[in-house]
This record gives sequence, C-alpha cells and structure tokens, in this order.
Amino acid sequence: MKTKRRKFSFSNLAIYIILSAMSVVWIMPILWLIMTSFRGEPGAWTPYIFPKEYTVANYTRLFTETGLFNYPRWFINTLIVAVFTCVISTILVLMTSYTLSRLRFRGRKGIMNIGLILGMFPGFMSMIAIYFILKAMGLSQSLTALVLVYSGAAGLGYFIAKGFFDTIPRVLDEAAIVDGANQNTIFWRIILPLSKPIVVYTVLMSFIAPWVDFIFVSVIMKDNYNNYTIALGLYQMITRENIYRYFTQFCAGAVLIAIPITILFIYMQKYYVEGVTGGAVKG
Repeated sequence: MKTKRRKFSFSNLAIYIILSAMSVVWIMPILWLIMTSFRGEPGAWTPYIFPKEYTVANYTRLFTETGLFNYPRWFINTLIVAVFTCVISTILVLMTSYTLSRLRFRGRKGIMNIGLILGMFPGFMSMIAIYFILKAMGLSQSLTALVLVYSGAAGLGYFIAKGFFDTIPRVLDEAAIVDGANQNTIFWRIILPLSKPIVVYTVLMSFIAPWVDFIFVSVIMKDNYNNYTIALGLYQMITRENIYRYFTQFCAGAVLIAIPITILFIYMQKYYVEGVTGGAVKG
C-alpha cells in the first residue's frame, strides 16, 4: 500500500509539474502583450524583454487620435455585428438542432449528411462568390452584409447542440403532447429551459466569430474604412509603413478587445463546459 501511495503521489507531482510548465508557456505571450502595450519605446522589436519606459499613452491614443485609425468606430461596428449575428445564429442553430434531434421526417438523414459534408469545406472558398452576390444586392461594404455572412451558414453548426438535445428524455415531449402542447410550445417552454448550457455555448461561439474574423471582412469591406471591424482595423496598424509607430498601440487595442471576451468566458465557463460535455438531465 505504501508503494502504491508513493507511486500515486509521484505521478500526481509529475502531472502538476507538466501542467505548471504548460501554463507558463501559455501565459507568457499574454504577459508579453500586456507589457508591450505599456511600453514607451516605439517599434515592433527590441533587444530586451521588459520595457525601459512605461506609459498609458498607447491606450489614450486609441481613443483620441482617430484620424488615421478610428478604434472606437471599429469597436462599435464589431459590437453591432456581433450582437445581431449572435441573436440570429443562436436561433438558427437551436431550431435546426431541435428539428434534427426530436423530429422524424423523410430526408432527415440526408439533410444531416449534406450538412456534415458542407461543413467540411472552409468558408473562404466561397468568399468571392458571396462578395459578388452581395454586390448585386447592393449590400457590399455594409455591416448588414457581415451579419448575413456570419449568420447564413449558422445552421450547419448543429452538431454539438443536437447531441445535447439528444440527451433530453423524449418522455417529456410525449407528456407535453398528451397535454395538448405543440412542437413550438415544447421547444420554447420545455426543451430550452432545460438547455441553458448549450444555449450559452451557442451564444458565446456566435458572439466571438465577428471579433476574430479577418478574411471575410477584408473581402467584403474593401476600402470602406468606416465600416471596418476590429480585426481588420487593428491589422492596418501593423502594415509595413505603420508598424514602427503604431505597434505598441496595436498591442493596447488587442488587450482591450481581449478583456470583455475573457470576462464573458470566465463568467460563463461552467455552462460552456456543460454544453460541450454534459447532458441536459442528470441524476
């Protein structure tokens, strides 16, 4: 027994050491980004790690020097697109997942297989075609176009939500139908209240997409500077002609963007994990 306990303690110690080393590796780039955002020296490269001069001017310049880089405008644009995309995508994903999980109809498996195959193709393969379609509709270089693009294929991401809905006992549906409830009532009043984890997971994924996307927004917006989102706008700060002067300001903008998303994840991480790994009804 003592030998087993020693082996167990040594294995635990090794695991803790490995996890600690991995956490240091993961957190070092974040700490470097934060330090650089307070660095007073310009330029993207320095022969030392710790700044010789600290300043908050990089943050204040984001909101005061908006002539060339309108950071507040980009932030608001991204927030607007993210909110509308989140609402539309969440509704589409949950409705599609519920339909494929709870209902039985002809062609159901075929639709699921087609959705699975389409989901394997990267979205940027269709971006040129999407741009010309939006241009023909008079929607190119607009925030509405971004909302439509980010929400258009949301239903294809039904896999995780469907798996969650599959864990909810069907006896609940049957009891509700006996009481005279229709599918609309079952979905909104019975299934969704039991599905808070997957709803939160879907909301988080839908909300984050516009913040991190660079490819589609660069194709759709082209030179419409005022409608840039934060990803495309920040990229302009690190082009060859701007990187020396604006790199530290770019780091400050990246830190500010990470704060609300990080807080959101920390606050909702319990539901996020349950949405991916857990079931709806336990015990």
